[in-house]
Amino acid sequence: MAEDRARQLAFDLPVRSSLGRRDFFVSSANSEAVAMIDRWPDWPASTLFLVGPPGSGKSHLAHVWSGASGATLETAGMLRTDTVPAALRANALALEDAPGPDLDETAFFHLMNLARERRAFVLVTSETLPALWPVRLGDLRSRLRASPAVELKAPDDALLRAVLAKHFADRQIALDNAVVPYLVARMERSFDSARRLVAEIDRRALAEKAEVTRNFAARILAEWSEPGLFGED
Repeated sequence: MAEDRARQLAFDLPVRSSLGRRDFFVSSANSEAVAMIDRWPDWPASTLFLVGPPGSGKSHLAHVWSGASGATLETAGMLRTDTVPAALRANALALEDAPGPDLDETAFFHLMNLARERRAFVLVTSETLPALWPVRLGDLRSRLRASPAVELKAPDDALLRAVLAKHFADRQIALDNAVVPYLVARMERSFDSARRLVAEIDRRALAEKAEVTRNFAARILAEWSEPGLFGED
């Protein structure tokens, strides 16, 4: 019982992510987005959309920009018309996970207008280009279609290696040098898969009290890759 309780406590430990600018690896997949973040405040508009798949680094770059600009960070679903002025009190706002199921379209349109009036800045992270958002408000739809957006693209080998290494480091997992190259050559090529795979390796290593070697990672990858064996988290 004591061993099971200790194991459960280990599973519940939070992952501490490193979100500094130095921790963000730049490659051809994300260099345009990074350059636009570094270019602030010389942006083409007051609102900029940062678009990419899950785990691609949108939130990381939002934190980097927040540190540089003094922006507050909120999720898009929290925004309401009466809270827009307070959300933009620092004249810079990072709004994450847009549009989401709870987007207040009127509040979002008001935010874009107020940012332009105040010469303030809004960085919006999304998995979808703003022109493709399923919004009903016509004025907002027109504004979204005209808004600048930069994309974080699917990872190349160099970026996938860096993402895996970062996830392992965030979880303080010691591993041998052959693990990351082995995984890069064989895993599904997406940021979200990298995140979930490292989480599964971590979980199994803790459960089995095993070292993360190439052979251990190969076994977990083979099991993890079986269709339907592990669901999305």
